[in-house]
Amino acid sequence: MREIVLDTETTGLDPKGGDRLIELGCVELMNRIPTGREYHCYFTPEGRAVHPDAEAVHGLSGSFLVTQPRFADEAPRFIEFIADAPLVIHNASFDIGFINHELERIGLPQILSTRVVDTLALARRRHPAGPNSLDALCKRYGIDNSQRIKHGAIMDSLLLASVYVELLGERQITLSLGGHGSTAQPGNAGHGHARQRPVPLQTRVTLVIEQAHRLFVETLGPKAIWRRFTEPPASAP
Repeated sequence: MREIVLDTETTGLDPKGGDRLIELGCVELMNRIPTGREYHCYFTPEGRAVHPDAEAVHGLSGSFLVTQPRFADEAPRFIEFIADAPLVIHNASFDIGFINHELERIGLPQILSTRVVDTLALARRRHPAGPNSLDALCKRYGIDNSQRIKHGAIMDSLLLASVYVELLGERQITLSLGGHGSTAQPGNAGHGHARQRPVPLQTRVTLVIEQAHRLFVETLGPKAIWRRFTEPPASAP
């Protein structure tokens, strides 16, 4: 399943009052795992000043933004990137409000709320006592956000991607054998036991392969986990 984690930065808090979108960052997930594909762009606010409080949060100045492209020029690339994937956003009404305002300005269809997953709403249901800011959720789940000195759309999207998986309870299981060392269970765990095959499958492991494997295990040292499965159990005294 393809999803897009999205974040924005803006000149202020009110798109209807003239504030503009100035940064947009998107991270592609496939089956809840980042693929490495990203969309990121800064935009000129086309004469709108950046509010000092907003600049203190994201650090984007008017002198920097004046050299950036217009949203109208970048919109086709953004729309192509997100396609029809669900959008994962923290406090989604804020970001979608700004994006839809920009789309409306240039006569393009707006993004429907039905395709949006609001991680703030997920967090409030899971942790009703809060706090549920992105920084607070990173701290709760042990996600390293030490590089987040200022807000930034791509960095925040990457952090949110990790938070999103935690909120869903779908962190990957640690690889181990025999059930030892697993640190978390996926959200869809708990299926019933598999039925025994009426006729066992014929082994494809030959004596040559088995001997080669034993020789390899010998090179791993006395504490290698494979020794639990290759050495005969100790006899009772």
